[in-house]
Amino acid sequence: MIEVTKLNGRAFLINALLIETVESMPDTKITLTNGHSYIVKESSKEVEHKITAFYRSVSLLGRNTGEVGPE
Repeated sequence: MIEVTKLNGRAFLINALLIETVESMPDTKITLTNGHSYIVKESSKEVEHKITAFYRSVSLLGRNTGEVGPE
């Protein structure tokens, strides 16, 4: 889950695994795979970073540990 903010200032959680698209129009619109959509205060880049951090936290993306692999 990622936390985002409605235009009225209320924070809420969205299941990042259900996000289909994130658009800037100029407000940021998040559309889920079930067809529901939400307009949020965060920029599309901020949402992208939150999604990436969530995916890393559940090991869906590699972790950036700073370690160099074997050569």
